[in-house]
Amino acid sequence: MVNIWERFRFKTLLRFLGPGFLVTVGFIDPGNWATNIEGGSRFGYSLLWVITLSTIMLIVIQNMAAKLGIATGKSLAVNIRDRFSRPVSAMLGLTIVLACVATDVAELLGGAIGFNLLFGFPLWMGALVTVGLETFLIVSQRYHRLEIIIMGFLAIIALCYLIEIYIVKPDWSAALPAMVVPHLNRESIYVAMAILGAVVMPHNIFLHSNVIHSREWGISEEEKMSQLNYEKADTLAAMIMGWVVNSAMIIVAAAVFAKNQAAVTSIEQASATLTPLAGPLAGFLFALALVFAGVGSSVTSSMAEVNVITGFLGKPEDPRTLLYRFSVFATAIPSFLIIVLSMDTYKILIFSQVVLSLQLPFTLIPLLMLCRDKKRMGRFASGPAEFAAAIVISAIVIVLNIYLLYTTVTGA
Repeated sequence: MVNIWERFRFKTLLRFLGPGFLVTVGFIDPGNWATNIEGGSRFGYSLLWVITLSTIMLIVIQNMAAKLGIATGKSLAVNIRDRFSRPVSAMLGLTIVLACVATDVAELLGGAIGFNLLFGFPLWMGALVTVGLETFLIVSQRYHRLEIIIMGFLAIIALCYLIEIYIVKPDWSAALPAMVVPHLNRESIYVAMAILGAVVMPHNIFLHSNVIHSREWGISEEEKMSQLNYEKADTLAAMIMGWVVNSAMIIVAAAVFAKNQAAVTSIEQASATLTPLAGPLAGFLFALALVFAGVGSSVTSSMAEVNVITGFLGKPEDPRTLLYRFSVFATAIPSFLIIVLSMDTYKILIFSQVVLSLQLPFTLIPLLMLCRDKKRMGRFASGPAEFAAAIVISAIVIVLNIYLLYTTVTGA
């Protein structure tokens, strides 16, 4: 009987795996590539701890976002609109829409650069192909099939980077301690904040609270509580996979670029420099993974953007409506402008992730307030330990933001 029960539980777990992995694709997007390459090439292994800290923070926050969706049957965007006054809701909605624009800049630029590296497409054409694939996947596929496709993308990205780690042979005696020992100074704070923003992405918090509804959680609190461990397992497994890939990005950059004192000023240059230093296979895997990251993350960012825009406006999330279709494309416009104007894509990618970090408090604080609301959450309301952990996480984000602004303004 025990073995049968264990098999049943494992099969049930497989049914619930998925939402967390959609979120994971979002935080190994091209913005992460830019920040991780910058961090690894300039500071070696020393910023690996930021990935570890960010992932721990992410596990707590994403679990709270998923619980909010399960307990209320509504996304974070809808809950904010219902809970807060119209001016506060409008202000919070505006900040997350701006964060979505920054996210789309990273996703489309990354996809465009990936297609340029693999096939020689000009950036504007690569961006169009990325948007085309993104739209096709969203419109033509059922959700669960789309989920499987995105998980396949994630597996390809992870495999590419694990092979690259094998190729470059990093200094593990330096890398392993750096994963847990903090090291930060005035020179690295900007990149550290960009890495933090690239991992704990605010739009992903909204996304998780919405896509969690793709599973049948039951009607009563008892039914939902009995299945909550499956959500936790999905979130934990997905976030750990994201930690592995993001850490691998920094490790490869440190082992190749920092070790050889090769300055990197663009993703294209990173690919061009990687090939002679680590071999043509490493360069090919880099470009291939970037294409899958760009397309996959653009799909999930569009899903988040649609939910944010429709949720804050109090409109249904219906693919047949004009608002839904507009929401899929609206935030892509700045990306095309950046490409057409031939702006510095590498700096834009890093800056976009800093924008995400600066927005985080405007997502975290409402999430904490909602998850602590026992009327809204019932038995799912955050307990003292979870709430205290979330407060510490929010405080870390806010303090780092203040430090970033201080060092940027004063140059101190």
